[in-house]
Amino acid sequence: MQAVETLEEGDIVYALIDFYNDGSIEHLDEGALLASRGARGVIVRIGHVEHLPDKTVFLVRFEDKDNNLGDPVGCWADELGVTLAS
Repeated sequence: MQAVETLEEGDIVYALIDFYNDGSIEHLDEGALLASRGARGVIVRIGHVEHLPDKTVFLVRFEDKDNNLGDPVGCWADELGVTLAS
């Protein structure tokens, strides 16, 4: 099984938590559900937050119920799984 720390752009991941809009996606209401726990997503970018240079942030586009990819969501490694959590 692949470790989250070795993930690359294009890899498939699963949400281990519910993700809500913190206000950073302007066209959606703050608090809107972006991805439910268990949602499948694809990593579109990997980077670091300026004030946390040692912590990796993954931008993930999660699928909705119709399998359409949503807006990119910033996620920490411990919020993502490489297999569907039971």
